[in-house]
Amino acid sequence: GQPIYEEEQLDFQPLPQIVVVVDELADLMMTAGKEVEFLIQRLAQKARAAGIHLILATQRPSVDVITGVIKANLPTRISFFVTSKIDSRTILGEQGAEQLLGKGDMLYMAGGKGLIRVHGPFVSDDEVRAVADHWRAQGSPDYISAVTEEPEDGGFALDGADLGDDSPDARLYRKACQLVFENQKASTSWLQRQLRIGYNSAARLIERMEDEGLVGAPNHVGRREVLRDEAGNPL
Repeated sequence: GQPIYEEEQLDFQPLPQIVVVVDELADLMMTAGKEVEFLIQRLAQKARAAGIHLILATQRPSVDVITGVIKANLPTRISFFVTSKIDSRTILGEQGAEQLLGKGDMLYMAGGKGLIRVHGPFVSDDEVRAVADHWRAQGSPDYISAVTEEPEDGGFALDGADLGDDSPDARLYRKACQLVFENQKASTSWLQRQLRIGYNSAARLIERMEDEGLVGAPNHVGRREVLRDEAGNPL
C-alpha cells in the first residue's frame, strides 16, 4: 500500500506548440459552412486548455462567414479598416472600424474587453522571407498526403464531363449536380441556399442541367424532374 509516485520517475516530454491558421474563412464557409463551423467550435473549445493557437482571417466580414457560434468561441479579435458600420459590428460587436485610417491601423479586442487602437508596423518582403527561412530551418515539413490524394473512385464525375477542367465554374457545376442527384431535388432557390450563391447563378446552373439532359423542364407548378439517380447514372 506504499505510494510509489514519489519515487517513480515520470517520462515527461515537451509537446510542440500548435498554431492553426485559416487564411480565408469565407471560402471554407461557402463550400461546407455547417461542417466548418462545427469543427471550429470543437477546436476552439479544446484549444484553450490544450495550448493550440487558432487564427481565423477573412476579407469578407459578413454574418454568414463570421457566425454567432464562431464569434462566441473567439473572444479575441482584430479588425482593420472596413467599409461600413455593419462590418465593424460583425467583427467587434460595435462600430468604429469603419473610421480607421488603413495601412496597419486596427482595433484590438482582448478577450471580449474594451477596444484598443493599435498600429501594426510595416513589414518588408525581405523581413517576411527571413522569418519564413528561419521557420524552414527548424526542421523538414511533415505533410499529410491524404489532403491532396484523390479518392479511390476518382470523386464525383458526370458522363462525358471534362475532368481536366478544374476551373471554379466547373467545380461549382459538378458540386451543384452532385447536390441535385443526391437529394433528387432541382429547385433554383434550394440550390441557391445550399451553395450560398446568388439566385441568377443558381438559375444558370439549373438551366445548364436542363440543356444537358440531367433534369427535366419545369411543369405547370414549376417543379423539375431529376433524370439521374443518386449516383449520377441515367434513370
